[in-house]
Amino acid sequence: MTLARLFIGVLVFSVMVGCQTVPAPIEDYSLARAAIDAARAVQAARHSPGYWHQAEEAYRKGRIFYDDRDYARAKEQFVRAKFAAEKAENSARLIRQKTGDIL
Repeated sequence: MTLARLFIGVLVFSVMVGCQTVPAPIEDYSLARAAIDAARAVQAARHSPGYWHQAEEAYRKGRIFYDDRDYARAKEQFVRAKFAAEKAENSARLIRQKTGDIL
């Protein structure tokens, strides 16, 4: 009987450990959203379309993974989106400054 209890205990423990997941990347989600909003504010889609497209695509994928509760992949995409959006914003600001466009 003790061997059966031990087996059940190990099985229950294995199931509990296997059910642990990566926590939801709420902070990364928020930071990516803020970076995209900042890039949008300086018209990055017009002045830096390459980086802007990368940011939007990564953010879109991140939201899909987030909705599917694949938090590890969502976090990765949100970090990519934030990075690309920041590059798009900086590039757009630089281009606008060089052309004399008002920020």
